[in-house]
Amino acid sequence: MDEDFTAAVQRGLKLSKRVYFGKPQVGPHSQLMARSSPEVSELVPTAPMVYAVILHPEIVDNPDLPSYQPYVHGRCDPPALIPLQMKEVGMEIESYMDVALVTLRGRWRVHCVMGSKSCDCRVVIPMGEQGSILGVEADVGGRSYSTQVIQPEGDHNEEKVSKLEDGGFLKPQFFSFTVPLVDGGSEIYLNVSWSQKLSYMHGQFSITIPFKFPEYVTPITKILPKREKILFNVNTAADKEVLCQDPNHPLKEKARHMGKLSFLYEADVDHWSRKNFSFSYSVYSSDIFGGVHTQSPSMHDSDQREMFCLYLFPGNFLNTKVFKKEVIFVVDISGSMRENPLEMVKKVLYKALLELTPGDYFDIIAFNEDMHLFSSSLELATKEAVEEANLWISKNLVSEDEAHITKLLLSESLNKAISLLSNSRELLPHIFLITDGCVEDERNICNSMRVHVTTHLHISPRISTFGIGSYCNHYFLRLLASISRGLYGAAHDPDSIEVEMQRWLRRASLPITANIEVEVFDRLDAFEMYPQRIPDLSIGCPQIVFGRYQGKLPDSIKVKGILANLNDIDIDLKVQKTDIPLERIFAKQHIDQLTAQAWFFESKQLEEKVIKLSLQCRIPSEHTYLVLRQTRPTIQEMMAKKPKKANVEKLEAAKDRYLSRGTRIGFGDLLATAENYSVMFGNPKSPEASSVYMVTDCCSDLCDCACCRCCINFCSKLNDQFVVLMAQLCAGIACLACFQCCSLCCNGSD
Repeated sequence: MDEDFTAAVQRGLKLSKRVYFGKPQVGPHSQLMARSSPEVSELVPTAPMVYAVILHPEIVDNPDLPSYQPYVHGRCDPPALIPLQMKEVGMEIESYMDVALVTLRGRWRVHCVMGSKSCDCRVVIPMGEQGSILGVEADVGGRSYSTQVIQPEGDHNEEKVSKLEDGGFLKPQFFSFTVPLVDGGSEIYLNVSWSQKLSYMHGQFSITIPFKFPEYVTPITKILPKREKILFNVNTAADKEVLCQDPNHPLKEKARHMGKLSFLYEADVDHWSRKNFSFSYSVYSSDIFGGVHTQSPSMHDSDQREMFCLYLFPGNFLNTKVFKKEVIFVVDISGSMRENPLEMVKKVLYKALLELTPGDYFDIIAFNEDMHLFSSSLELATKEAVEEANLWISKNLVSEDEAHITKLLLSESLNKAISLLSNSRELLPHIFLITDGCVEDERNICNSMRVHVTTHLHISPRISTFGIGSYCNHYFLRLLASISRGLYGAAHDPDSIEVEMQRWLRRASLPITANIEVEVFDRLDAFEMYPQRIPDLSIGCPQIVFGRYQGKLPDSIKVKGILANLNDIDIDLKVQKTDIPLERIFAKQHIDQLTAQAWFFESKQLEEKVIKLSLQCRIPSEHTYLVLRQTRPTIQEMMAKKPKKANVEKLEAAKDRYLSRGTRIGFGDLLATAENYSVMFGNPKSPEASSVYMVTDCCSDLCDCACCRCCINFCSKLNDQFVVLMAQLCAGIACLACFQCCSLCCNGSD
């Protein structure tokens, strides 16, 4: 999480001590208030949170019970963030195959701002694996807000949008937006929905949703009940028995059908959930199984072709034979990969080499302005060869500040990797490309790799791609993986490189079925599938593809492939209608694949298709914007009233707020690649801003200690009768001083 954010929350918690709640309370909350400040790691949101954005500290007070504390001079720059108390929370989860749709409803109260004042409130939504925001609705003080996806107009440009930008992704897993002008004491009602992926390991699907609330968001009062509710529905899409692991929340099973489960948890609680919501299940089968689900489009769908979803699961048979592999790692070691990114990559490579199975072959290519090879030919993955490779990695995978990716080096490195492959029928060739930059000839690379893939005799090379940061062209990497049956992965944030790379490699490891084809698709009137070619089925990764077709599918279709023992396999898949919302759960994947194709073909027609799909599904894309828009009252209704100063402020607050940060990752940055900018997510922070922040923070802490906080702490420990006596004494002395002043002024006069 951004250091500025956690520092702002830290200052907000200190500032919240000005809020007076009446007589001291004995209990967990009073113990919490008495303890030392929380650690920085505890300030990172682990559940949906709402913060009061405090610019002027004098407005901080209890809106119901003013404490009349000493006036605080100055302002908070940058603003402090005070976590708001939560009054109610509920979550509804719909799990379909490997995607979960999450809807969270909550109610927060602005408990720390005077009733006569107002402040902005910042909402932060942490999401799980590969989270994608689907929609936000907010109600506060008679006003309603919702997120909308809009098409850029003629006067929209990046500079204008950046000035109006007020939200988006703080980090890839943290979505944020601001609700303006919220009065002290008022309540904020939120309805937030997002999608996230389920992880798959050892035959189990697992989901983890951030639902761990800090103690300081629990209201102090015990009069009103605090209600917590979780509704969880599972639809595996397979007519198989579902085996569940014990969940970490006390879920009660409501219904169970073949392939479907429903659970409910509802309770009045003393404190909010202190652990994330986790659930795991497995679909039992001793062999490979799958199916095809079809669905007709809605009448409002711009594409009236039928939708389909094809899924293949590896089953739970642990003795399945896996392919022997030829593995080549192609690693970018340019200057931008220095320090943490490259160290994380090396750490993952060490583990990947140790996990190679007997009979595998491997090599390593590192590139920047030059190309460095571990070996001139593929090496058998023996213990000695792996140890030698680890030493070579430590010595040669070192980034140089001045070294950058040249125009042809990426292409030459991939061509070199393909030339090292043996074209053997018994070995599955796999190239793993890892980079954080982009080059000018990316379309040519896609074309040349497509030729290599189609001209290979037996099993074509798989090229799996992994992009680091926001300066590489993720759509190029996605397309390159798609045309070669490879897998695409990304780490947009430096802190997630190790975890995401391990997940990416695990999905590609232990392949059991290759060259998967469905012949009946070629006989349809029209057909479109994402990704373009079905990747290999491995023990660590089920395959689920989505597409559109025109024509008629039979009641069952045959899927063909090659097993690791080189025998052909035919799998019969049943075709059936489904009520699963296919368009909604695959919309993000569909938009990303279409965007990659639009970039590759430089097609305005495909861009228009992306825009239509983005507007229809309400999911932002590279060619649309996500905005927070006031829906009630509208600007027209507000302008009909008499123009007052308050109305002018509300009119300004009612303008669209662009939530584009992180929702548009772009098509790479050639300048940043050439200049070796370090891996960043979003906009880099200038060093000047950091210096100003350090100075102001130091001064504010000094003034706080000398003037305000120490005085408040001292006065709070004084006896009430002593305070009254001292006040009367001071009043008497003041009266005597007034008499003396009058006598001096009137001396010698009548």
